[in-house]
Parts: sequence; structure tokens; C-alpha cells
Amino acid sequence: MTNVAVIYYSSTGNVYQLAQEAALAAEKAGAEVRLRKAAELAPAAVVAGKKEWADHAAATAHIAEASLDDLDWADVLLFGTPTRFGLPAAQLKQFIDTAGGLWFQHKLENKVVSSFTSTSTQHGGQESTLLALNNTFYHWGAIIVAPGYADQVQFGETNGNPYGTSSVSNHGHSGPTEENLAAMAFQARRSVEIASALKRGFESA
Repeated sequence: MTNVAVIYYSSTGNVYQLAQEAALAAEKAGAEVRLRKAAELAPAAVVAGKKEWADHAAATAHIAEASLDDLDWADVLLFGTPTRFGLPAAQLKQFIDTAGGLWFQHKLENKVVSSFTSTSTQHGGQESTLLALNNTFYHWGAIIVAPGYADQVQFGETNGNPYGTSSVSNHGHSGPTEENLAAMAFQARRSVEIASALKRGFESA
């Protein structure tokens, strides 16, 4: 069986919705799945000061925080983050930065990795955020599997990002569209299919 870890950070829930869809699609594709969130770094008073942020934190309190064991266990790593000035959120980046020990032991090599994001506006840094995440995975020796234009859903009105699924919240007024969720499901399935093929290949080599 192929193991999939969906690891995300979400402050108000848009990236969380994409992460849920990714986890569901991976399970339907026959994978064992762990859905994990990056630990919150913002002070509690800051989170409490924004209702949407506080409400989402409470609603997802049951989801376990990501650990290095999740990285070691997974054959596929799906990372989700909102964009912060065209870069990944500090919460997800901080978790990734703890993976040096696994990297040093060559335990992150050949894992399939793919990423997704959400922004407030249409040109709010989706592509630069995903490309910035990919810089880490080059160092890991991981295998980046992007959705590309390998499915018709990638040609939709609210999709089309070949780097990874990206949704737009319109300054918090809307969540991922049905098309975004379909693109996320495709991206997860594609990642599982590639990882499963690689696993079979390595085992038979």
C-alpha cells in the first residue's frame, strides 16, 4: 500500500478544505492516509482577535499536528499552505525546517511530493509560493509531481495552475470552488499513481 501524508497550514479554512479533498481522493485511490496540520505559531491573542481564525482553530482542534514520523512514513507528501507575500506560511515552513535530520539520513529521497495553495486575490502569489516550496524538495532529492495539464479539469475557469491546485478566497468571501476541489482530487490521485508505480519499480529492481 502507498502511504500518503497530507500536511497543511490553514488560518481560516480554505487550505484545509483542499487538504480534506486531497486526503479523501488519496484514500479512494487505495492509499493509507494521514491528514496533519502544522503547529500554530501566532500568539493566542492574535488568533483570538480574528473570529474566522479562532473559529477555524477550534473546528480543527481534533486534527493531529504534523510530526517527523509522518514524513518518514509517507511515500507521498502533499503540502498545503496559504501564501504569505508570495511565500509559504511560516507555520508550514517551520515544520519543514525541522526535517534536517531525516534529510541527512537520506530518508526523504525519492518520495513523491506535490503542493497546493490558496490566496486572497487572483494574482496573489500562487505560483511563487509553490515554486518556493519546491526549492526545499530539490534539496531533499524528492520527486516533484505537479498536476501539469494532464487532466481536463486543469483547463477550467478557476483552475489552470500547472504547479499545483490554487484557490482564490476573494478576501475571505469565498472558499474553494467545485472545480478547485476536483483539481485537488486529480492532483492527489496523480501523486498516488506515480508513487505506487515507483514503489513497484524499486521493489522489483
